[in-house]
Amino acid sequence: MSSGGYISADQETNEVSIVDLIPALRAFARTFCRVPDDADDLVQETLTKGLANIDKFEPGTRMKSWLFTIMRNTYYTRIKIAAREAPGLLDCASSRPISEATQEWSVQSKEVHGAIQRLPEHQREVLMLIGVLGVSYEETAEICGCAVGTVKSRLNRARANILELLGESSLQTLMERRNHLSDGQLGIEDDSRR
Repeated sequence: MSSGGYISADQETNEVSIVDLIPALRAFARTFCRVPDDADDLVQETLTKGLANIDKFEPGTRMKSWLFTIMRNTYYTRIKIAAREAPGLLDCASSRPISEATQEWSVQSKEVHGAIQRLPEHQREVLMLIGVLGVSYEETAEICGCAVGTVKSRLNRARANILELLGESSLQTLMERRNHLSDGQLGIEDDSRR
């Protein structure tokens, strides 16, 4: 804020940028939190910290990377606190049963989502940043606090692990199977082909 208590033009621009980044923050938070409400809480905490420390944002750097770094650090701080607190078994009883959708596309989507969720956290994080959010290798390295080569290696292992978890030998066979299924061929041959 300026000395008169008004928001300067630079601060207004940063606030608009922060608002514009909320969808990307929500998507990135889903890589950490499987429960949507927990992901939304992480976004809210990230935004609160970002706004409280907006004076520490360096003009000329990317707001998106800065907020992603805040989110990542916030999440890992939460993990450390949760490990110290070690909740009891009551949390396990709160899981809700779900009914699976019958549409093939929904099943496929859940398969892929499940495979992504089973990835080690560092691989899932890199996959979401680069593959889903379109963040560059360099920015991802900065956000994750590692070298660009490490980011590329994690991404490659994440892709290979997803294929393995889906029972596929290559991306091409996965796409062929998905296309075959989406054409209405649910793995059942019709009588004319027998």
